[in-house]
Amino acid sequence: MTDEAAPNDEGGDDAPDGDAERQAPPSAAEDPPKTAIFPLKKRVAHGLALLSGLLYFLAFPGIDLWPLGFVALVPLIVALRGQSARTGAALGWTAGFTMTMCGFYWLLEMLKTFSGFPIALCLVFMSILCAYQAGRIAMCGWLAARASERNWPASVAFAGAFVASELLFPLLFPWAYAATVHQVPALLQLAELGGPIAVGLVLVAANLAFAELAIARLTARTPRWRVVGALAAMPALAAIYGLIRIPMVDATTAAAPKARVGIVQANMSLMGKRRDRNEGLRRHLELTRELQANGPLDLVVWSETSVMAPQDEEIAPSLYRNQFTASLGAPAIFGAVLVRRVEDARGYVLFNSALLSDGQGQVTGRYDKQFLLAFGEYLPFGEQFPKLYEISRNSGRFTPGKTLAPLNLGERGIATFICYEDISAPFVRSIVRTGPTDLLVNITNDAWFGDTTEPWIHLALAKLRAIEHRRFLVRSTNSGVSAFVDPVGRVVRNTGTFRKEAIAAEVAWLRPTTLYGTLGDALWWLVSAAAVGMAFVRRRISPRSAPSNRRAPPGM
Repeated sequence: MTDEAAPNDEGGDDAPDGDAERQAPPSAAEDPPKTAIFPLKKRVAHGLALLSGLLYFLAFPGIDLWPLGFVALVPLIVALRGQSARTGAALGWTAGFTMTMCGFYWLLEMLKTFSGFPIALCLVFMSILCAYQAGRIAMCGWLAARASERNWPASVAFAGAFVASELLFPLLFPWAYAATVHQVPALLQLAELGGPIAVGLVLVAANLAFAELAIARLTARTPRWRVVGALAAMPALAAIYGLIRIPMVDATTAAAPKARVGIVQANMSLMGKRRDRNEGLRRHLELTRELQANGPLDLVVWSETSVMAPQDEEIAPSLYRNQFTASLGAPAIFGAVLVRRVEDARGYVLFNSALLSDGQGQVTGRYDKQFLLAFGEYLPFGEQFPKLYEISRNSGRFTPGKTLAPLNLGERGIATFICYEDISAPFVRSIVRTGPTDLLVNITNDAWFGDTTEPWIHLALAKLRAIEHRRFLVRSTNSGVSAFVDPVGRVVRNTGTFRKEAIAAEVAWLRPTTLYGTLGDALWWLVSAAAVGMAFVRRRISPRSAPSNRRAPPGM
């Protein structure tokens, strides 16, 4: 104002007050004095973070209250406003620990099964695991708060922190925020462009829009409607994109060559598979015959370690041909345990493998699992401290594989991966890019986790691989959930859990190219670098844009 320093004509004691009013005129860009509510008291902030963790859990597969995915992070975003980086990390950890202790409750069953420890001790180990897993959201909170301290807009800081935490934080049991909307195909189609992070970021935008409304209400200011509108437009545009792409992909699928594929779910208990290694094979053969009674199969897929008895890798192909593959009458992908002799103190190593046999029963391809299940297939630090295997006698001691080549059935390439490798988008992408592939196949065994929500969570996370590469995904599991997932992420047909069952469906051989298949997470690496940079580089604010009478916490 040009008359900002003009003297009050009436003078007297009123002059300073009038002068102050002219120096701090009301502005829509600033919060009224009620902004003093931020930063929130720690008890209130941690309560909001805990609420975010609960909402995250309720939105996640298993509970499936998916609309909560649009608001689950709002309490955490509000709680982070104006906080230090250290407090931001603590708030993120509170949200993450709450979410993982609730959502990953099935870890207790796995630990109890394999360790043989008392349930109280298993609960301690589960808490340690969940405390580590919570580090992902703690990282998000730290980056967001730290960037806000350095004058970066809070909405930009939180979005960047979300991307960095999903991309960079190493998890023993991976998950993605995108899975909260696994039942809404229209919102999932962005995965072909940017994988699960693209889908999750759209949901974060909705959360930021609601957080802006909440903060405006708490500070008695007018919401910045342009910001709210821009953020809210992102999920709307994502849905429109999905509604356009789904019929386009369906048309391509309808025109592609087809194959009738069978899935066999033998439903063997973990200890039952070990006690009677022939029963599992008998069940798989019996259920395969039932499928063939209804029509010939172009491919049948059995579950992980469906052939349980370990066999020397040198003689296994001929042994399997004589034992069952020659009589199947169809190409098959099946799980097996292979043994390799080594000249060291161990004497041999074990591989969790997927084998492909052709229509004549010849074993023509092999893939060895690379991402082993902690506690089930190996013990963390077990090689450094071998006595751990003596304590946890039910844990396996497998060796990870090294090759990524797809299995080839004639001219068709089949990208094959085992167990929770299907949760890792970058890993599946690396297999697809290794050679021409027309189909995705996952064989798994989720009996480790008992009759819990874990099999449904696993399927929900795996669905995204079909969209990312626009190929059918065939999942054969020992105890469920086995499923056929089409290239837009819809479950065409599935089994139940803990039932002996066999299903068949028509799948298309597809070999499209997608942006995510080509570039992967390249964009998200750049965003993550920017998010980390914002945590250490202070943003300069010009005098014109800076508040004249106080420093408010950065806006949304």
